[in-house]
Amino acid sequence: MVQWYIGTIYGLANMSNNNDKNFTLSALSSNTQGILWMLIATFMFAVVAAMAKIIVHEVHVLQILLFRQIFVFLSTVPAIAKSPTQIFITKHPGMHAARLLGAFVALACSIWAVAVLPLTAAITLGFAQVFFVALLAKAFLGEHVGLRRMMAVMVGFIGVIIVMRPGADDIIDLGALIPIVGALGAGVAVIAVRRLSQTETTASLLVYQAVFVGLLAAVPLIWYWKTPTEFELIMLIAMGILSAAGQWAGVKSLRLGEASVVGNIEYMKLIYAAILGLVLFSELPDLYTITGAVIIVGSSLYMFRREAKAVP
Repeated sequence: MVQWYIGTIYGLANMSNNNDKNFTLSALSSNTQGILWMLIATFMFAVVAAMAKIIVHEVHVLQILLFRQIFVFLSTVPAIAKSPTQIFITKHPGMHAARLLGAFVALACSIWAVAVLPLTAAITLGFAQVFFVALLAKAFLGEHVGLRRMMAVMVGFIGVIIVMRPGADDIIDLGALIPIVGALGAGVAVIAVRRLSQTETTASLLVYQAVFVGLLAAVPLIWYWKTPTEFELIMLIAMGILSAAGQWAGVKSLRLGEASVVGNIEYMKLIYAAILGLVLFSELPDLYTITGAVIIVGSSLYMFRREAKAVP
C-alpha cells in the first residue's frame, strides 16, 4: 500500500517524463525517498492531532502521550525479540538524551497546543521547527543549506505567515508559545535522529523514545490518571496505532534524506490540518488560508521536483 502511494505521488510529480513506466524506490535519490516518506508521516500525525483535539479536554495531555508511546513500543516488540540484549546498547547516550528530551517537549506541546488553539493555528505555529532544523543541521550536522533550498524554506514560511494573519486575534497570546516551544524540541529531536540514524537501527530509536518518553509521561499520571470511557479508549488506541506508523515513516525519511530537506515537507501538515479542520471542526478556510496553502504546497513541490531530478 505504501509502495503504491509513493509511486502515485512520484508519477503525478513527474507526468512530463514518460520514461518512468516502471517505478522503483531505488530509482529515486535518497532525499526524494525521504520526502515521500515524510509526506506519509505528516498525514498520519495530522490525523492524530485532530483526534487529540476531540478528546484532549476530557483526557489529560500526558495520558494521551502515554498511550501513544505504548503503541510505539508495541510496534518494536518483534525487533526487541530478535536482539533483546542489543536493542539498548548505544555509543551515543548523550545524543539519545537530547533526542528524548526534545521529543518529550515536542509531543507534549503538540497535544497541549490543540487544546488551547484552533487546529490550523496550532500546527501552523509548529512550523517554526523548519527554521530550527535548518539552523541546527548546519551547526551540528555540517549539512550544506544552499541558497535555493533556504529560499524554498523561506517562501514556505511566508505562506505560513499568510495563513496566520486571519487568526491573529486568536493566537497572539501566551498559548501561542506552546507550539513554538514544541517546535524547538522537535528541531532538537530531528537533528539527533538524523545523527543517530546513521549508526542506530530504526527499532532502537523507537524503543528508546517509547520507553523513556513514556516513563516521563507516566510518572505525573500517578496524580492525573482518569479511566477513559469506551469512546476515549477507542480514540486512544487508534491514535497510538497511527502514531507508531507515523514514527516509523518519519524515522525512515530522516535516515534517507537530509534534515533540512525533509523538514520542509512538514508544511504539508498544514494542508492536511485545514481539510480535517473543515470536516471535523467546521473551520472554513478563507482567501488568506487558501493563498498561504498554495504558496506552501508550491514550496514543497519545488523542493520535491528539484530533488527528484538529482542523481541517486
